[in-house]
Amino acid sequence: MRKVQDYYFKKAKKEKYPARSVFKLEEVQGKYRIFRRGDAVLDLGCHPGSWSLYASKVVGPKGLVVGVDLQETTSEPKESGAIIHWLCRDIMDPELISDLRKIRPAFKAVISDIAPKTMGNRWADHQRSMRLVEQSLDFAEKLLHPKGHYLCKLFQGEEMPEFVARLKPRFNFVKVIKPQSSRKESREVFVLGMEYRK
Repeated sequence: MRKVQDYYFKKAKKEKYPARSVFKLEEVQGKYRIFRRGDAVLDLGCHPGSWSLYASKVVGPKGLVVGVDLQETTSEPKESGAIIHWLCRDIMDPELISDLRKIRPAFKAVISDIAPKTMGNRWADHQRSMRLVEQSLDFAEKLLHPKGHYLCKLFQGEEMPEFVARLKPRFNFVKVIKPQSSRKESREVFVLGMEYRK
């Protein structure tokens, strides 16, 4: 397992990404194409910036990326990438959605790698994760274009099946994904909703 982790860590460093989590998004993007050249992408829980940097590279100079996190993020976008607006904000702030609309009225993709600080208690960690997931879904419902796409991380637990079931009427395609670069022992999975029914 350590060799696998070292591989992704070294690969991220070599490709100048601040975290190995970029390869989870790259795997999803490679299979499902959740954003394309010229798209606008909202990245929730963006710090240290790998997902936003990758999205910026994919959508290109005519696209746009907005990254939101409690921690300040300042990574420079790659050459020929989209402009990235880094916002040091709390996603629980009720004014954030209206402020995001000032940057872009709607987005083609809302992605979220956000996770709570874990306490070591599976039930409590799952509940804290679900609170953030519910908030990310609220952003998706208010800010996605019709037929836009939504990707969020959550910790497996008792509320996950009900959450996945709730997505099915909202999106034409829903899939639970465990990327290869995720730690095998980790309870994190990613839920993908494609083609939002506005």
